[in-house]
Amino acid sequence: MSELSLSFLFLLFISTAFKVTSQDINAERDVLLNFKQQLGNPPFLQSWNSSSSPCDWPEINCTANSVTEVHLRDKNITTPIPSTICDLRNLTFLDLAFNYIPGEFPALYNCSKLQTLDLSQNYFVGPIPDEIDRLSALVYLDVGANNFSGNIPPSIGRLPELQTLYMYQTQFNGTFPKEIGNLSNLEVLGLAYNDFTPMKIPQEFGQLTKLSFLWMTFTNLIGEIPESFNNLTNLQHLDLARNNLEGPIPSRLFSLKNLTHVYLFKNNLSGEIPKPVEALNLKEIDLSMNTLTGSIPEDFGKLQYLDFLSLFSNRLTGELPTSIGLLPALRDFRVFDNNLTGIFPPEFGLHSKLEGFEVSENQFSGQLPENLCAGGVLQGVVAHTNQLSGQVPKSLGNCPTLRTFQLQNNNFSGEIPQGIWTTFNLSSLMLSNNSFSGKLPSQLAWNLSRVEISDNKFSGEIPVTVATWTNLVVFQVSNNLFSGKIPKEITYLSDLTTLLLDGNDFSGELPSEIISWRSLTTLDVSNNKLSGEIPAAIGSLPNLLNLDLSENQFSGGIPPGIGNMRLTSLNLSSNQLVGRIPSQLDNLAYNNSFLNNAGLCADNSIIKLPDCSSKHRHSKRLSSGYLAIILTISIFVSIAILVLSFFIVRDYRRKKRRQDLATWKLTSFQILDFSEGNILTNLTDNNLIGSGGSGKVYRIVVNRNNEFVAVKKIWNSKKLDYKLEKEFLAEVEILGSIRHSNIVKLLCCISSEDSKLLVYEYMENQSLDKWLHGNKRSPMSRMGSVLDWPTRLQIAVGAAQGLCYMHHECPTPIIHRDVKSSNILLDSEFKAKIADFGLAKMLTRHASSHTMSVVAGSFGYLAPEHAYTTKVNAKIDVYSFGVVLLELVTGREANSTDQNMSLVQWAWQHFSEDKPVVEILDPEIGESPYLEEIKMVYKVGIVCTRESPSTRPSMKEVLHVLRSCCPEDGKGAKKKVSDIDVAPLLGTATYLSSYKNSKKVSNEDDSMIYNV
Repeated sequence: MSELSLSFLFLLFISTAFKVTSQDINAERDVLLNFKQQLGNPPFLQSWNSSSSPCDWPEINCTANSVTEVHLRDKNITTPIPSTICDLRNLTFLDLAFNYIPGEFPALYNCSKLQTLDLSQNYFVGPIPDEIDRLSALVYLDVGANNFSGNIPPSIGRLPELQTLYMYQTQFNGTFPKEIGNLSNLEVLGLAYNDFTPMKIPQEFGQLTKLSFLWMTFTNLIGEIPESFNNLTNLQHLDLARNNLEGPIPSRLFSLKNLTHVYLFKNNLSGEIPKPVEALNLKEIDLSMNTLTGSIPEDFGKLQYLDFLSLFSNRLTGELPTSIGLLPALRDFRVFDNNLTGIFPPEFGLHSKLEGFEVSENQFSGQLPENLCAGGVLQGVVAHTNQLSGQVPKSLGNCPTLRTFQLQNNNFSGEIPQGIWTTFNLSSLMLSNNSFSGKLPSQLAWNLSRVEISDNKFSGEIPVTVATWTNLVVFQVSNNLFSGKIPKEITYLSDLTTLLLDGNDFSGELPSEIISWRSLTTLDVSNNKLSGEIPAAIGSLPNLLNLDLSENQFSGGIPPGIGNMRLTSLNLSSNQLVGRIPSQLDNLAYNNSFLNNAGLCADNSIIKLPDCSSKHRHSKRLSSGYLAIILTISIFVSIAILVLSFFIVRDYRRKKRRQDLATWKLTSFQILDFSEGNILTNLTDNNLIGSGGSGKVYRIVVNRNNEFVAVKKIWNSKKLDYKLEKEFLAEVEILGSIRHSNIVKLLCCISSEDSKLLVYEYMENQSLDKWLHGNKRSPMSRMGSVLDWPTRLQIAVGAAQGLCYMHHECPTPIIHRDVKSSNILLDSEFKAKIADFGLAKMLTRHASSHTMSVVAGSFGYLAPEHAYTTKVNAKIDVYSFGVVLLELVTGREANSTDQNMSLVQWAWQHFSEDKPVVEILDPEIGESPYLEEIKMVYKVGIVCTRESPSTRPSMKEVLHVLRSCCPEDGKGAKKKVSDIDVAPLLGTATYLSSYKNSKKVSNEDDSMIYNV
């Protein structure tokens, strides 16, 4: 064939190939334009048009002029995915993550070449289909953070090319198949945070010899870790935490040369810790909260890359290997709650940047290592409840990063290094039950909220500069050698909840100006030399529960106001008090409260006090004539009263019969200055101030001082609805038993056969939502004002304090279940109080969750897991409170934002795009000088509204960070706020995607241990 013929044939081939390729790309453009139309022509796909090549579109990647990749991550897609996408015959990559796609698993079975499929972070429901194996080319599959349910089908094991399988944080409630062990190419497996049926780890998982990353946290595992795991020679990251595993750790597990991360905490593992003979690349080991025995192997000192070692809450014995103190990368060391003995390696902290040193509740002896803060980043020394002795190393006085210092219950002596008292970041100083000496400093660290130094040998006076210790919440100095007067400046500490000054040598009078102690719950000044009268203002402290003034020299009478308090404990014994005790205290509950006060008396006392009338037995007798006159007058008055009473009773009975009223029963929880009659006669429309799903709310004047109460009347017909009856009983049970300044006070309940009334203290500024959103829904002008940022922050802190009390401080923890801005009420000073406990549920102290018969709460505030499961815990309140924080920052309503998104979705989208916070601020805040504090509250709101409950912080952690956002320090200077203030929350709840980068997510139960 001639060269001319060959050239002609070549040109013909090229022309034909180009024509075919051109036709193919045009066909693929038609497929994508049709796909766009089926999605509803969303604006983010406006670049998809018929006049350009798909290969030029930003969401499309092409190979050899053919579409191979479609990237639609985080595009706000809200419609099901059309199966027509599989008409792209060469499609290998499809990313639909972080959208709002509803419906069942998409029908993508015709995508025969698909290698990567990411459906994570959507709203998919239903089971994973058995036909999943039709996607036989899959290399990467992620369906995590959806609402898939049921079983994972065995067919998942018939994907021969699969290397990565993520199915974390869904609603799976069935089983996972042993056939996963057939995935011979699998390198990454993430099944964490699923409520599977209790089951063992299949032996077949030991066949996954290429597996490097195994994440099965909180998956309801039982039984032992199979010995076949010794075959996982490429394993680098092993996380089986928070399950119910038992038995020993496989003997060869620590012999895996590539292993870098081991997390087995909170199981029932037993036996001894294997020696890490060959696993020299280990970076993190967490075997905490098991029943491991024996000693810590000396070979742990060979782990030159180890930066996190957590062995707490086991039964370990023996001494710490000296070699552990030489580890160059060790950052966090947690061995508390064991039976370890001996002294600490002296070089601890000298060779690494140690951040956490937690060795409490053991039997260690000797001194603290001198160089714990040599790396300059030490945040916590938690060494309480040991047998340690000697003095505190002076070097710790020069450790600016220290947040907590806990040495209580040891044998330390000498003075505390001066620098520790004023360390900038210190929040808690706990030194009780040692032999420390010295005096209190004139200044404390600005952030110090907890000082516990009881049962030591401290001496001197409380300095008048105590007024600058403004963040102090707990101050316990019992059983020391303090003397002098109790300075009035201590009354300036408005955040105090606990003040223990007992067992010292204080003298003089108790300060009388204590009205600012409105948060105080416990006051103990017993066993001192205090004198003078008991300040009357004590009777006006709204939250005081425990009062002990015994073993002093107080004189005069008992202030009447003390009788109006609902004290849990009261001790006024061994003083010089005189006069009649308040009648409310003549109660067997206070039987031993007045011992050794010879001058006290009562009328017909039931607690064995002298009768006050007996003091007049030796008075001069009245003359018989005078007695006769009095007797005559008394008889006349008695007859008049009887006659008058007859007519009153008759008229009352007639009126009662005419009105056919039910019999009302009043149950009081406070001292009342009104009767049920004041309430019942004023339930008129003129006094109506609101209504909701379960009743009407009235504002009623109850006395001549024009004081108001709020009355909630449960909806009723002829027969009270059973559900509302339960709400009523729940609210009465909870509010009638708790006392806190940030929880609305229930005064009494009034009930009849078919009606229920709850009477609360009246909150002058009504609810938070009316201030934030009132003028957006109605002509209400928000009382002619707006909430500035300091007021908003005050409200956030107050509400957090109320919820923190409910979750962490009540004898029986309480979950509110309906936290929202309309249930946060504001008094005349905009102090926040949590209200409406109709949906609340008490839990036992040892229960981590409770099953409710129905889903309750309010849309927009409802945590994702609460909408799909009846198991609830305190994290649903954390989520709802996070929504409230976002409302405070943005001014937007929880359920009404742009682009048909809830406030949480809108805020998360803004956050993920890393846009400036100023773009979302409530316009009514304006040019705020508190921008850094606002940013921090915004971040806390984001953290609280994470989808996975286990990744949200506790209310105790939230409260700590919010308090750090308060704009003023104790000296009136502007406080610097940075990301370090919210770091404990972020560290505790690292977002789930961090697992894909092999980052550790901390145990929520021991998180923030530095701020206990």
